[in-house]
Amino acid sequence: MTARYRPLLETLGLTYPQYLTMLVLWDRERGPVSVRDLGAALQLESSTLSPLLKRLEANGLVRRERRADDERSVEISLTPEGARLRERAGAVPPAMGDAMALTPEQDATAKQLLRLLTANVGREAGTPERPESR
Repeated sequence: MTARYRPLLETLGLTYPQYLTMLVLWDRERGPVSVRDLGAALQLESSTLSPLLKRLEANGLVRRERRADDERSVEISLTPEGARLRERAGAVPPAMGDAMALTPEQDATAKQLLRLLTANVGREAGTPERPESR
């Protein structure tokens, strides 16, 4: 999948993890997102997310700012350039959809299975395994 994404994302100047980060920010374009919330949405640790955000900031796509009321909390917001990139990135999902060549029913089933896999893998250790999820 990432090999299919690579040429599409190279035209945007993004890596796959950066693209996923931008997707979250574009979805929440109404305002800043805390690094904590961004990490939760992406299922990434702060130690992985911080260098990625620094690169996006260096490329002029996002702005990192400490909250005035809590210096420990950093919020991420899109720059105007980052917001404009969303339009160019609009070609990526249809191109990937075409590459996957799934029927609408297959697409729905694949998404359902991926959500189940993510939930199962994300469960805390020690949680009994459900036989129906094997």
